[in-house]
Amino acid sequence: SAATVIKVGATPRPHAELLNLVKDDLKENGYDLQVVEFTDYVTPNKALEDGEIDANFFQHLPYMNSFNKEQGYHLVSAAGIHIEPMAVYSKKVKSLEELKNGSTIAIPNDPTNEGRALLLLQEAGLITLDPKAGITATVQDITSNPKKLKFSEIEAASLPRVLADVDAAVINGNYAIPAGLSAAKDGLFVEGSSSPYVNVLCVKEGNENLPAVQAVIKALKSDKVKKYISEKYPNGEVVAVF
Repeated sequence: SAATVIKVGATPRPHAELLNLVKDDLKENGYDLQVVEFTDYVTPNKALEDGEIDANFFQHLPYMNSFNKEQGYHLVSAAGIHIEPMAVYSKKVKSLEELKNGSTIAIPNDPTNEGRALLLLQEAGLITLDPKAGITATVQDITSNPKKLKFSEIEAASLPRVLADVDAAVINGNYAIPAGLSAAKDGLFVEGSSSPYVNVLCVKEGNENLPAVQAVIKALKSDKVKKYISEKYPNGEVVAVF
């Protein structure tokens, strides 16, 4: 019998890499996984909504939710696979406990990443945010700040450069890595699987339980993939959440 074709849209790293890794495993189970590569963040959602592909794997939940809202799309997460973690770094202290009262922490100034950074600092126990703020939290939403920390809001890409001038900074993985910072080695506090920013395998609403989709999820959530991630990304640029 002919293999069932499943087309999954993905951005090259690490998403398409992980899918290509499990192609043969899926073939053994009767599925022909076709990875369709995209280099932007808009077309893979349009292709999924239009039914040109069966699933996509490139985005985190807040991005998917805002896309649904803006475009009137019907995309849902079928499974969380990995996170590309944001972390707190410092050149001045070795642990968050060492942060003195009145320390300055640099955080990204764009809406998406500022909320993400503040949620991370809340998870680290440094601040409390108004729960209504959610992922759009800003410094104005801080309801408790026992260490009287000061926040310096800076363009995300510039954070590695100012790290030496502040007490700590919350930096996205894609900017930390080229600057020689490793979440695994240098991060004082790193996003984990409870983060809303987990990268998901996404499908059109109603297709979550299709056998082909479930087969892809099972293949991705395998020891093989977990091992590949830890070997390929030893510095914690990508962390499996399963």
